[in-house]
Order: sequence, then C-alpha cells, then structure tokens
Amino acid sequence: MELCFRSLSKFTTSIILLLFLFSCFSFNSSEAYDALDPNGNLTIKWDIISWTPDGYLAVVTMYNFQQYRHIQTPGWTLGWTWAKKEVIWSMVGAQTTEQGDCSRFKGNIPHCCKKDPTVVDLLPGTPYNQQIANCCKGGVINSWVQDPSNSASSFQVSVGAAGTTNKTVRVPKNFTLKAPGPGYTCGPAKVGKPTKFVTQDGRRVTQAMMTWNVTCTYSQFLAQKTPTCCVSLSSFYNDTIVPCPTCTCGCQNNGTQSGNCVNPDTPHLASVVSDHGKNNYAPLVQCTSHMCPIRVHWHVKLNYKDYWRVKVTITNFNYRMNYTLWNLVVQHPNFDNLTQLFSFNYKPLTPYQDINDTAMLWGVKFYNDLLMQAGPLGNVQSELLFQKDKSTFTFEKGWAFPRRIYFNGDNCVMPPPDAYPYLPNSSSRPDVSLIMLVIILLSAAFHLVCV
Repeated sequence: MELCFRSLSKFTTSIILLLFLFSCFSFNSSEAYDALDPNGNLTIKWDIISWTPDGYLAVVTMYNFQQYRHIQTPGWTLGWTWAKKEVIWSMVGAQTTEQGDCSRFKGNIPHCCKKDPTVVDLLPGTPYNQQIANCCKGGVINSWVQDPSNSASSFQVSVGAAGTTNKTVRVPKNFTLKAPGPGYTCGPAKVGKPTKFVTQDGRRVTQAMMTWNVTCTYSQFLAQKTPTCCVSLSSFYNDTIVPCPTCTCGCQNNGTQSGNCVNPDTPHLASVVSDHGKNNYAPLVQCTSHMCPIRVHWHVKLNYKDYWRVKVTITNFNYRMNYTLWNLVVQHPNFDNLTQLFSFNYKPLTPYQDINDTAMLWGVKFYNDLLMQAGPLGNVQSELLFQKDKSTFTFEKGWAFPRRIYFNGDNCVMPPPDAYPYLPNSSSRPDVSLIMLVIILLSAAFHLVCV
C-alpha cells in the first residue's frame, strides 16, 4: 500500500509539473485572442488596380475590424520587404519616412528605393491633389464600433518593377504594423477575391486586377511588458476605498524604465515633463502606489427600490499622452438592464449573442472624447443607472463590481476579490441570533442579582 501511495505521489507531481510548464508556454505565447472580441483583427488589402509600363499601380487599405481597439495619435506606421528589386515611383495619401539610395537612377528619381520601406499617413490639411479616399488623418484609425465610417486608412503607391506582369508579380512580404509602438503581428499575404471599387457618383463599379490580404492581430503581451491600467473600487455601504494593487504597472525608483515617475508638486513641472524626445512613447506617470498611466474607479453610489447607480471615473496619470477617441469596455451581468447613461456613449457587445453582459463606453464628440494628460483636467466621468433584476441582484460577495475592464483594448488589473468592499452585515463576525441574545441578557441579569 505504501508503495502504491509513493507511485501515486510521483505521478501527481509529474502531472503538476507538466501543467506548470504548459501554462508558462501558454502565457508567453504571442498569439492574440480576445474573448470579448474573438474575431477582431486589422486587415491590409493590397489591390493592384492597373498595370504600368514598368510595374503597377496599387491601392493599399487597412481595415480595422476590431470592435474597440483603435489606432490613435501619432498614428500607424506600416512596413514591408519587397520580394524583388521594386522601387516606389510615387505615392498619394502617404509617404515613406526615408528615400534610401537612389543613386543608380539618372533621370526621374523614385520616391523610395529602400528594400524595406516604412510608410506613414499624411496629416489633415494635405492638398487635395495628394489625397485619396480614407487618407490623410495622421494615421488615426477608429474602432469598428466607435466610428465605422472612419475605421479604414488608404494610400496609393506606384511600384516600379521592370517586366512585371500578372504572372510574375510578387506581393511584398514581412509586413509590420506599429500603432505607433509594437503589439501587432501580421501574417503572410494571401490571394483574395478581387476588390470592387465604386465611383464617387455610384454609377460604375471597377475591379482590382489582383488582391492580396494580410491579417494583423494585436497582443497586449507584445505591446508592453507591464499593464497599462488598473481598477479601484468603492461603495456607499462601506467606508473602505479599495485602491489599485501596489506596483501594478511598476514600482517607484526601481531603476527600470517602468519606475519613472514625476511628483505633481515638483517645481517647474512643465519643463520636467516636456523634454523627452519626439518619438518617446514610454509613459511618464505621476508618482502613485500603482504607477499606472490610467486608473478606472468604479463607485457603487446609490441604492433605490428598483434601481441602483454607479459612478465611473477614468483618470489619466500619464504626462506624455492625451488619449484621443478613448473607450472603455466593462463586463458586468446587469448590463442587460442598463436604464440610463450620462455623458458617455454606449453600445452593447455580444460576442456570444445570447449573453448581454458587456458594454462599450466612449466619450461624446467635442465634449469628453479627449482624455487630457495628467493634471487637473486629466479625468472623465459618468454615471450609470441599472434596473434591478430581483432574481439575480445582490450587493453581497462583490456582485456589484465589474468582472473585467478594458481601456483602449488593454485589460486592466482588478483588485483581488477578497479586498472588495463588503456589506456591513456580511463581515467575518458571527451572526448572533435572537435566542442567543436573550440567553446572554438573562445570564448577565442573573450574574448581577447573585452579586
């Protein structure tokens, strides 16, 4: 029997070790899967619309099919590697960041001769003769839910490749997309159904000669090493404010980049936070215990007979970023009975159709769609009014708090469940029944009489 138990113990230990190793490989994977947006991706279409004597003319379009993840200022950067010795003669709606070595050309000089060009969008206000549809927005691409009419970005490129035909043409490879930092992984280009284009008057439809599709997916683990946001909690029925966990996004003065912070009382604060380099996207945050650029606070505010009210506040602690077109995704079972929302836009997300427990919230245009950098104006807030479902509603065991929260598509760190504000009558102290209370009082009276 003892031998049997030893064998079983060794087998159990082996299983646990294998599970641990499997979990390590699973969490370190760069595969991007979002349970709240399982089909979300950014698709690049490379459409050859005509042949030229020495190459072809193509329209490149990025379609953002992600429900709530967008590309904000300073915008996207797209790169690839040419399959042969192609050059870019000209571009409309975008430009490459470098021209490269074009010394072998004696007459017309190409726009770019690099083997691996990097392309950026043109800025708003670009002359019309340098624009095409869906271009010139500074690289900003809205999310599919928030603004589908502005969820694409396009440019036109004239490619020089001598002797190219529909039989010999090769699509570029090794596509890279930055928004503006890392996070996206692009797969290989695949031949797709030729894209159809409708003229401005809507009376004619043309078709691409050839079309390739490239699918790019986002991974928060590739985008940054530490979380970007956290959640704090409070309620009307408990004086405790549950803060973001300590060192959620880094620790102060730990000698690493994640520990860089600025005290808001620092003299000459403006000069301290302004000189950091034009392309430095690393957060410079206000010194806090959590060190996160963004904090979302969920406060259970009021309780009515048939309704209950929540106040949501988003605070920006990042001195380097104004968050344009920000959005919040919140999962809570009572969103199927959301009655009223103040100063935010709202749309339900139903990735699993029958379950309506996830909401996307974002700011009202020209009112609070810009979340300012750290400072007195660096917050936005709203209140949500929910109707109670008597069969499920409760304030016990943390039910009134969200299951998860995303800010701009990144999962925010929640406090541990055992730290949630609890009801006064749900504390760890034992309940005292009426009979027990009578016995205690009679015992005390008897003791007084005897004394």
